[in-house]
Amino acid sequence: MGEKRQGFHMVAVRVNEQLGAKRKYSVIHKASNRRILGFWIMLMLFFSKQIYDYMDDEQKERRKEVLVSMCDQRARMLQDQFSVSVNHVHALAILVSTFHYYKNPSAIDQETFAGYTARTAFERPLLNGVAYAQRILNSEREEFERQHGWTIRTMEKEPSPIRDEYAPVIFSQETVSYIESLDMMSGEEDRENILRARATGKAVLTSPFRLLNSNHLGVVLTFPVYNSKLPHNPTVEERIEATAGYLGGAFDVESLVENLLGQLAGNQAIVVNVYDITNSSDPLIMYGHHSQDGDMSLKHVSRLDFGDPYRKHEMICRYLQMAPTSWIALTTAFFVFVIGFLVGYMIYGAAIHIVKVEDDFHKMQELKVRAEAADVAKSQLLLDTELSSTQRDYAQTAQACGEALITLINEVLDRAKIEAGKLELEAVPFDLRSILDDVLSLFSEKSRQKGVELAVFVSDKVPEIVVGDPGRFRQVITNLVGNSVKFTEQGHIFVQVHLAAQAKSVMDVKTETCLNGDSECIAQSCARQFNTLSGKQAADDRSSWETFKHLDDEFRYDASSNMLNDNAHQSVTLMVCVEDTGIGIPEQAQKRVFTPFMQADSSTSRNYGGTGIGLSISKCLVELMGGQMNFTSRPQIGSTFSFTVEFRRCEKSAVIDLKKSLSDDLPTAFKGLKALVVDGKPVRAAVTRYHLKRLGIQAEAVSSIRTAVAVFGKYGSLISKSEKLPDMFLVEKDSWISGEEDSIMQISNWGQNGHSYKMPKMILLATNITVAETEKAKAAGFADTVIMKPLRASMAAACLQQCAESGQEALKWLQLPHEFDACFMDIQMPEMDGFEATRLIREMENKANTQMNGGCMADGTTKKNEWHIPILAMTADVIHATLDKCLKCGMDGYVSKPFQEKSLYQAVAKFFESKPVSNS
Repeated sequence: MGEKRQGFHMVAVRVNEQLGAKRKYSVIHKASNRRILGFWIMLMLFFSKQIYDYMDDEQKERRKEVLVSMCDQRARMLQDQFSVSVNHVHALAILVSTFHYYKNPSAIDQETFAGYTARTAFERPLLNGVAYAQRILNSEREEFERQHGWTIRTMEKEPSPIRDEYAPVIFSQETVSYIESLDMMSGEEDRENILRARATGKAVLTSPFRLLNSNHLGVVLTFPVYNSKLPHNPTVEERIEATAGYLGGAFDVESLVENLLGQLAGNQAIVVNVYDITNSSDPLIMYGHHSQDGDMSLKHVSRLDFGDPYRKHEMICRYLQMAPTSWIALTTAFFVFVIGFLVGYMIYGAAIHIVKVEDDFHKMQELKVRAEAADVAKSQLLLDTELSSTQRDYAQTAQACGEALITLINEVLDRAKIEAGKLELEAVPFDLRSILDDVLSLFSEKSRQKGVELAVFVSDKVPEIVVGDPGRFRQVITNLVGNSVKFTEQGHIFVQVHLAAQAKSVMDVKTETCLNGDSECIAQSCARQFNTLSGKQAADDRSSWETFKHLDDEFRYDASSNMLNDNAHQSVTLMVCVEDTGIGIPEQAQKRVFTPFMQADSSTSRNYGGTGIGLSISKCLVELMGGQMNFTSRPQIGSTFSFTVEFRRCEKSAVIDLKKSLSDDLPTAFKGLKALVVDGKPVRAAVTRYHLKRLGIQAEAVSSIRTAVAVFGKYGSLISKSEKLPDMFLVEKDSWISGEEDSIMQISNWGQNGHSYKMPKMILLATNITVAETEKAKAAGFADTVIMKPLRASMAAACLQQCAESGQEALKWLQLPHEFDACFMDIQMPEMDGFEATRLIREMENKANTQMNGGCMADGTTKKNEWHIPILAMTADVIHATLDKCLKCGMDGYVSKPFQEKSLYQAVAKFFESKPVSNS
């Protein structure tokens, strides 16, 4: 009946977990919809931005095309007008050559030249004026000056110094009459241009300079004038020899461009600059300014050809105003975003409606499942009533069927969620060792009934607190251990947790050693007793004491590096092994072990129950947690399922907080105690030491009671020195019944032989024990405690509590101040009964509380709350008079015999509901 009740609680918890998972999925689904809506909004923003950029780029491209067209048009017109003016200057040069040199006497003088150029000035609107300079050698200078009656002067209007040749102006238009008699070769750049013109026979241009009188930027165009006809392809020397003078014209570039821009003024004003880029590293401006006004982001360059191949010119154009805002692009993008947002919001609303429908459906499912759970609860209530044997059998069958149905529903829903990809894992800090203890507690009753050893061992290398999904980890362990319990009738079920890296290295070394024919492996395989937890052979030959010892040594001797490496990596990969000595898996069925709803054969479900879905779910959960699951199985020997799982290490602050919240799970009163473990099986002894170590107890292990007696003798001989006796003596039942009763009796008689030291606490460890064996154990000296396995740290802590054999001894232990939290007081005890002991304890507490009003205890300690230890009577006499007597003497309640876990919990829980967490 206790087993049925425990199973019911397990199923009820799993039902609630499943329904909570549904609610969590609903919340996750809604959050997912919100994330999708947010992603859709971001996508529409991006799409609208792309539309705006595209339309804005189109507008900029059209704006650029307009600028290119306008700039090229102005450059072309300027170039054409300049070419026309150049042609007119060329015509004047031919005119001078024909009528001044080919006619004798000359038909041109200053008056004729000035009059002609004045009347034809309309054909040269770009020129300020034209002039003719005659070539004069130094030998001809004196005669030339005498004929014209003036002296050749430089550009500074000083008499020209002696040179090889001169180019004084003899004919000029009235607009430039001030340059008459000036030597055009007196300037360095002018001289180079004149020499280049007569050598090439083409028009040449000067670099930009300020024109006299107007102070505008301009250039001078020069043509050579020959005194005779040249041959068809004259050489440079022939051209120089035939040169008689030079005809030049001054172009006012600023006025020219201004007039041109005035003629082409349009809706869009542009800034035009004209440059001489003969020296590309130092361009010379011919028109415009270097100001940064206007739109500097968009420019266009048009090449200019003014007829001088030596000189290079260009026109650079840009808009005077910044580009206007593209309202069409902005409006279009905005409307596209609004439309997309509305469409997305409509879809989001529809999705929310669908989620609501799903939630309603899940709620309906929840109600139905809760109804089924309520029916199971009713069957439990029915079992608590007076029933005949037949009725009780029917009720138990109904309850078992209901539990199986709910378990199946949970597993099917889990599998469906995994296949749909809707299962999400939590990431919270949790204590892995506590979860393993809970799982062992779940199957402890069944393992005891079968006489199967059930144990767990977690390496010291594994962090105390990890971050992951504790619920799913518990589910995997529960499935594997549940299968092992189901299919194992004798032997053991052993759960181990190690770091994956160390476990793999040790296993690989062990495998290589065995493959090479190590004598130790051969001896082990040939022996009838195996160095495993229970002594029975396991499916994996590496799961022996030799491998376990290497792992244990690896972890104990690597403690220093553990502290260094704990903070070096954020993740930790664990290897979990669940080993059993059950019926194993047939070879033909091993390939489909992880297939849903598949079992070894048709008789498996009939003989053992189950649906064949647990392993499939476990494998999927392990893969979701970043690991892999595999197994080794041998028919009629057993199976070993192992899997890796990846967790994250917990931050130091979170570890401290979680340890504080769990500080009451394992008491600290046992720290510093010493224990001696007697067990002939080294693996099992290591497991016992592991649980004692969690309580802070220093444990040593010996293989037999005779060895333990020798240890006691050693301690006895050194009692006067610093050697300390064990505080407790733990003996495995197998070692106790192996024929060494005399040795154990010798230990129990130490206290009766006049020794001055306190005898250790005698504890017997057993998987199951009969009444006769219990009486025999008491006679052998194990009067204190028999700990029923599977061994857990919490159970060991509970069994190691103090036990007084009389009221007088209880009164001695409860002298103030003390560290006890509660007292279970038997009513009938030797020397002093429970009523008298309780009255004396209450009188002592009242006196202490009165003294506390003054502030402090007799020994100087202080206590914030008044002294009042909960005292619960333990009695089989539950009549009203006895209960009244218990309350009158100061007891707080009672627990009726025989004890049940539920009644004990209900009696004690109310005293510790608001107990603060210890800061120690």
